This record gives sequence, structure tokens and C-alpha cells, in this order.
Amino acid sequence: MANKTIKPKKSIKKFENKQVNKDFVLSFRQISKKDISTAGGKGCNLGELFNSGYNVPYGFVVTTDAYYDFVEIKELKQKIIDELKNVDINDYKLLETAAENIKKLILDEEIMGHIIKEINSHLQQTKATKFAVRSSATAEDLLTASFAGQQDTYLNVSKKEVLAAVKKCWASLFNPRAIFYREEKKIPHDVGMAVVIQEMVQAEYAGVMFTVDPIHKKDILVEAAIGLGEQVVSGEVTPNSYFLDRKTFAIKQKMGEYEGISEDVIRTIAKKGIEIEKHYGKPQDIEFAVKDGEVFILQSRSITTL
Repeated sequence: MANKTIKPKKSIKKFENKQVNKDFVLSFRQISKKDISTAGGKGCNLGELFNSGYNVPYGFVVTTDAYYDFVEIKELKQKIIDELKNVDINDYKLLETAAENIKKLILDEEIMGHIIKEINSHLQQTKATKFAVRSSATAEDLLTASFAGQQDTYLNVSKKEVLAAVKKCWASLFNPRAIFYREEKKIPHDVGMAVVIQEMVQAEYAGVMFTVDPIHKKDILVEAAIGLGEQVVSGEVTPNSYFLDRKTFAIKQKMGEYEGISEDVIRTIAKKGIEIEKHYGKPQDIEFAVKDGEVFILQSRSITTL
């Protein structure tokens, strides 16, 4: 692979100066699939699913306006450009150093009071004590690219830890692999970063479903493991795998050794998946969690590998 140096004119455009009278935090009720520029990939899909009647744990989104406002007010724009302009993305040591420097710039600054006020206002409206705090970049979940795992997610976050987790999500926009991946896909580095803050489901089991199996391309594939679904998404555990017929929802093949996972619930998950596929008009990659037999939808995105 030929050496490739990041060119600032292509990779970093002007960060827009946002007006202070905008809402910097939006509830899922205020968001639809059209709001990717404000809520990012995860955020807009969660708002769409929530408002379409699917069983999505309630939450809200710290919008890209908040991130842009932070970068502008804290005067980080030029510093980020300077860190990236001479980095060869195929020299991992230089890339990692630049990434760590940019992340430190973000983490060392305090979130502005007007954004803190809005976040706390939304936190006060929920009785939940633990949250999933997830990065939601505007370049995520595109049909032409999968950003799964490029930015960070924090689980079981207490209310008092939410603000720190938001900054960590902002900083994760400049994880080394995120910088590398955007450059490879020719996606500008000035993408917006929203942050999803969602009530945490203490799942008995969870996982991911592909409404069309990406390998054989004919069945539904449900992958589930005991505990939280992030283990499955990140590849930390080997889940049970269920291949189901797309019309009858019969389980055609099962692999894995986890006990305590209901096959009736697996079929329910598959049926929900087909409903969501029809809603979007495209095969979907869907994260789910199950507690007391109740299925929660945690995310849906178009499958990019078909």
C-alpha cells in the first residue's frame, strides 16, 4: 500500500459556527431517520424506531450542534487540523500519536454550561439510574461503509458519569482506526459527532440479527449470548447462531452451547427484524436485548456487505 498523507484541505473543512439558540439536546421523540446531520447514524435510527412504535429504550441525543459548538468555543479547530496535516496514515506510530494528542485536547476541556444544563434537564426526566452512552457520528451507517466499532460506547454509566462519557465519545471520533478508515473511504474528518444517551437494559441475553445472512444471503441470522450484546458486536464472545427461514421463521440451523436462550423469543426477534426491514426497505443489521422475555431494539442499520 502506497504511503498516504492526510491533506487538510480535503480532510478538514470549516467547522460551522453554530447559533446558541439551537437545541443542543433532543429526545428520541424529536428525531427521525431524516435527522442524520443532527443526531448521527445511531441517533436518527433510534428516533425513527422509537417513533414508529418499536420497543426502544427511551433516551436522547446530544446533537452534532453541541459538538461543533464545543470545538468552536474551545478553539480546537485549528489544533485538530495541525495535528492531522502531516500524518501518514500508514505510519501507525505517527497516527496513534496524533490521535492521542487530539483526544487529549478534547478531554482536557470542560463542556460549556448551556450544554450541561440541557443534558441534566433530560436526565432529570428519567427514573433510570444507568445509561448506555454511544457515539453517533454523521458518517455512520452509510450504505457504502460500516463504522461499527470505530467510535466508542460506554455501558452502565451513572447519571453523574454521563458528562465525562459524552466527552469520551466526542474524543473517539479521532480514534486511530476511525481516522484511518475515514481517510481510506475518502470521508472528510469534519464529520459531526452526536452522542446517544439511552436507558440501560440489564439484559439476560442479547445480540445482533441480520435480516439477510451476509454470508449465505438467504436466511435470517440471529446471534445471541448471555449478558450484554456489546460482547457479541465486538467479537468478545462466540454467540449462539440461529438461521431462520425468512417466511416461516422456522429455525433451520442452530450452533452454540449457551443455555437459557428461548427459541420462541429468537423467532419473535426474527419477526421484528423483518418488520424493521420492511420499514426501511433494505436488509438490516439490528442489535437487541432481552429481559424477562421482553425484546428491546437497541439499534438498526442497513447491511453494507450484501
